[in-house]
Amino acid sequence: MKEATVELLRELTEANGVPGFEANVAKIVERELAPFTNISRDHLGSIICEKDGRRRAKAAMATARGKGGPKIMLAGHLDEIGFMVNLVTKEGFVKFSPLGGWWDQVLLGQRVIIEGRKGSVMGIIGCKPPHLLKPEERNKIQRREGMFIDVGARNRKEATDKFGILPGDPIVPWSPFGRMTNKQLLMGKAWDDRVGVGLFVETLKQLKGKTHANVVFGVGTAQEEVGLRGAQTTAQTIEPDLGIVLETGIAGDVPGISDEESPVKLGGGVMILLLERTMIPDARFRDFAIDVCKREKIPYQVAIMERGGTDGGKIHLHARGVPCLILGVPTRHIHSHTGIIHVRDFDNTVKLLLALIKRLNANTVDKLLSPP
Repeated sequence: MKEATVELLRELTEANGVPGFEANVAKIVERELAPFTNISRDHLGSIICEKDGRRRAKAAMATARGKGGPKIMLAGHLDEIGFMVNLVTKEGFVKFSPLGGWWDQVLLGQRVIIEGRKGSVMGIIGCKPPHLLKPEERNKIQRREGMFIDVGARNRKEATDKFGILPGDPIVPWSPFGRMTNKQLLMGKAWDDRVGVGLFVETLKQLKGKTHANVVFGVGTAQEEVGLRGAQTTAQTIEPDLGIVLETGIAGDVPGISDEESPVKLGGGVMILLLERTMIPDARFRDFAIDVCKREKIPYQVAIMERGGTDGGKIHLHARGVPCLILGVPTRHIHSHTGIIHVRDFDNTVKLLLALIKRLNANTVDKLLSPP
């Protein structure tokens, strides 16, 4: 992986962007792609970056298949799981509501940043210490409802007036990006789904100045973690012929996970998802991608995710239906403060995307869209 790509991933992971507050991430995408794509937005905060493969400069939006070629939507969601301030207590502690799916066990003792009206405020998630718990309470899982964020305020007035913290403010996990001792492993927050955003940004950058027989839309969708909302609005805007959802994959190479639960491993290649809760990826599109992997000698892994969904759940239901494929970069410890990815998996996913785009001309797409 090039150092410029590592730096891009650092910026993306360290940007703060919980559902409904994704502007910081969208700005990075726009900075990287505006020089050679046509940028537009929906009204939820999603960003759409269009590259017409017939032209080397900016292109106007293709309005129908055949004018500019098939429309291929590469979707990675901008948002990350986080929280929102719901109350500041009279003692100056912050109570919070989740934005996205959290497992309560991973919260205690973690640092967070509250994006208050007067700037960022660091805090730590706490609860009643175990020394003061009754014996029967110590063995119970501490629930989020009993937790609070300590921002060091003396009282509510200091927290609200001086620190600028008010109900409705977003709260983001604090976890700096870094390379592990094994330099092929990258650690950071929000891989779900900044890795997907990084994939379409890097893919479009490698397509810069190149022709291809389709129109590619790199789409950073908003509010995926709270209902796949940006996927719905952007699919309505683009009206794609095919959709490729770019996501994390749940890495099963940690203690306690069997191959039946997740056979996916860091460094094992692109993850191709066969099933998730909100959709069944198109079988012909899936097999087409697997065939490309074999032809191009791109390592790949297949997986099933019975719980959890992706933006494909909305994209594939647009209009008469949009055949969708789900590709993922294996990731350890998703939906927590810090995750781990392997640079080789990211690079191989970009390689597959470029190979697919090269092959998805009008004839190929017509075959994928024709009745089985």
